[in-house]
Amino acid sequence: MADLLNELYCPLSLKGIAASLTGALGVDAPNQAEPALDIMTKFTAGKNIDRVLMYNPDAVALWLFDKYTDIFTPVMLNTQLTLPLQTVMPSVTPVCFATMYTGADPDIHGIKAYRKPVVKTDSVYDALIRAGKKPCIVSTGEDSMSKIFLEKDMDYFIVDTPDEANAKAVELIEQDKYDLICVYNGNYDSVMHKVSPEGEDAIAALRHNTTAFAMLAEAVRKNWKNHNTLIGFAPDHGCHEVDGVSGGHGLMMPEDMNIIHFYGVI
Repeated sequence: MADLLNELYCPLSLKGIAASLTGALGVDAPNQAEPALDIMTKFTAGKNIDRVLMYNPDAVALWLFDKYTDIFTPVMLNTQLTLPLQTVMPSVTPVCFATMYTGADPDIHGIKAYRKPVVKTDSVYDALIRAGKKPCIVSTGEDSMSKIFLEKDMDYFIVDTPDEANAKAVELIEQDKYDLICVYNGNYDSVMHKVSPEGEDAIAALRHNTTAFAMLAEAVRKNWKNHNTLIGFAPDHGCHEVDGVSGGHGLMMPEDMNIIHFYGVI
């Protein structure tokens, strides 16, 4: 991944994820989504995918994978495609998740700063609901994923902590009734803002994210044996160190803009 970092910005855009997800499920893309990523289309072709589990950890940058590759071992052991992507500006959570799940530029979906209105632009969730499928979101408190995709004919599970979100996701996997489950964990982002991206507690939170993904993948293997499931480890934006004592993001710089996604089929 070092060569990619030297190129400054990853050539593939986060805007291609929405159409890639709906395409994998055989559903029309959201109305204003950018085209699916060719590499994702080829990866999912012929696999008869009928379920998607998206794990959304906050602020996991490409440079973290490049420097702490061993921490991502639980993710790599459960996926087959490693996908460096460029997120959108400003590189903050509601803007980036709005883009990830609408496939649209911020000028189109309307969130262009750190605020959390309900997105009115057509989304992956709307596309699945039109096709008769059941999506749901599992998130925490007042976080972006708990807010910006509300008001849809779907289920929302808003809990207090990332661990509770992951436990709820396992429970939902066991129930075997949702076609798309999106699980948000904001613990790395929250901690890194306080102690810097490489602070001891931040690295522990990152490790917690990668092991949580592996736990969810195992739950899929155990409970969705009759399905072909696309699983994704899919962060929103990256992060950078601020004055050696805290962390931040939101700038047009490689540390904030370059992220790393992983996808697998189980």
